[in-house]
Amino acid sequence: MSKYQPPFHMTDKIINLTAAISEQLGQIKILSKGSITPHLRKENRIRTIYSSLAIEHNSLSSEQVTAILEGKRILGNPVEIREVKNAYTAYEMMLTLDPYSVDDLLKAHKAMMNELISENGRFRSGGVGVFNGKDLVHMAPPANMVPGQMQDLFTWYKTSEIHPLIRSAIFHYEFEFIHPFADGNGRMGRLWHSLLLGHWNEIFYWLPVEELIRSRQNEYYEALGKSDSDADSSAFAAFLLQVILDTLQNTAVVGNGVEEQTDPLIDKLRKAIGKDVLSAAGIMKRLGLSHRPTFRQNYLNPALRHGVIEMTIPDKPNSRNQKYRLKK
Repeated sequence: MSKYQPPFHMTDKIINLTAAISEQLGQIKILSKGSITPHLRKENRIRTIYSSLAIEHNSLSSEQVTAILEGKRILGNPVEIREVKNAYTAYEMMLTLDPYSVDDLLKAHKAMMNELISENGRFRSGGVGVFNGKDLVHMAPPANMVPGQMQDLFTWYKTSEIHPLIRSAIFHYEFEFIHPFADGNGRMGRLWHSLLLGHWNEIFYWLPVEELIRSRQNEYYEALGKSDSDADSSAFAAFLLQVILDTLQNTAVVGNGVEEQTDPLIDKLRKAIGKDVLSAAGIMKRLGLSHRPTFRQNYLNPALRHGVIEMTIPDKPNSRNQKYRLKK
């Protein structure tokens, strides 16, 4: 057992969420016969990369991310395009990474932040903070403490007997608390969380948990802040477990592979449209939204991509008279 023990106390909510997740995983395993189709793996990997980078304010659309990963050239910010390519490289490394290795963590960070920061593949040499917009959420420990803290965290994870679902959530919180890198901590924390869970159950290599985190960013930062103020990772762990459960519950099984049933945001859009034919402005009004880019990125474009809705003027997608209806 490691002498290092992250501050955490077990709650009834965490116990119940862990049991519910385990039950959901059992049902999926039985119905899918343990297989995940290559097509779904690719689609979910794209959704994961898009969502993880969108959380970090990358403005590329899911269609642009898909085009980049298919080798097509797009017009866009070169730094954001590099972020997409790097994230894909890092996620493709997942199956070969040792989840208990600090060296492999540094190797993955080097791939994730290649040509983006000078300290790629190395722990930070200066102080950093966690920000939600312009608000400082957390000030990380001094840089000289990072190597020792990270080694202690990895040793604790490897030797702890806590359930992997809970243990990986605690690891995620401690990782963000330490904030070991000059940049890329959020995307690396989410990647490593998936790696730890995937090592326990393969479905987590391909489950786009980041999609729900993206739709609940304020809750993400609130849970992080509460765990900081409580000096206890329980609130953050409970949030992550709820996100995992909700993602699994939005997963249906088709044939011999796990298929995503729907994004919760797409489901809201479907209900908002109902039997009507509406303009983008009309749909936004029903959803109570006012920011058009957010609506297009999180609702309209994913619904079009998944074939949930269709355009009334498909040959002129940017027409001012364009309207949308549910696809029959």
